[in-house]
Amino acid sequence: MSETIRILVCIKQVPDPEAPASSFRIHSETKTITAEGVPPVINPYDESALELAVRLKEANPDVRLSAVAFGAKLARAVLMKSLAVGADELYLIEDPSVEADGMITAHILAAAARKIGFDLILAGRQAADTNAGGVGLALAGLLDIPAVSWARKIELEEKLLRVERVVPEGCEILAGTLPALVTVSHEAGALRMPNIINVRKAKTKPTHSWTLADLEIGKLPGRSVELTRLEAPKRERHCQVIEGESPAETGAGLSRKLVQDGVLNLRS
Repeated sequence: MSETIRILVCIKQVPDPEAPASSFRIHSETKTITAEGVPPVINPYDESALELAVRLKEANPDVRLSAVAFGAKLARAVLMKSLAVGADELYLIEDPSVEADGMITAHILAAAARKIGFDLILAGRQAADTNAGGVGLALAGLLDIPAVSWARKIELEEKLLRVERVVPEGCEILAGTLPALVTVSHEAGALRMPNIINVRKAKTKPTHSWTLADLEIGKLPGRSVELTRLEAPKRERHCQVIEGESPAETGAGLSRKLVQDGVLNLRS
């Protein structure tokens, strides 16, 4: 490859999805969720997209890999992981005044992509906090480029893109030319762990801090989704003790109860 190909990976900061459910508090009055003592991490699906991007860079020396994140109160130390695993530069877009939904986020990322420049954009298939899965494809629509969803493998040769995507029956292979956008599924694999040398090198790589004013977006669209209610699901548990004179009698009583309640369907 003689011409530089710019790959842009969208990464989102989310509360650690591995944290226990008891760490999260739902506030019905304000329709918000707070995470107590839960550290921020890069969205796992975006980490899979970053892993595929790093593989493409390893296979194609002329690739320049940029990571971009938008949000409020971004943790630079967390997002610099993208630099430690192989990204060449990191763009952080912060504006605490913006209450963004998926479409607003897509508009902001589209403006950033135009300013940075791109040939290929990768993003996780969805975010681990909302599970909405709309930003990537909305971004492709705003940029007027083709998109492929749920990829597990990507190959790049010159301007030809080959994508292996996950479907219910297995997988299918698509091919096309750049520019394009691909959303990546977890089947692509987990992000590699950076070694201490690359963690140190990450501190020397360019990190750009932008606001919406730097993107010259102008007026953003209104929220496309209105949250009308947010509350924890009600759970009821009922316990019935099956007694018997012996384990065999207790087991038989349990079996009869399960059949009666329709849990077991015993056929002769």
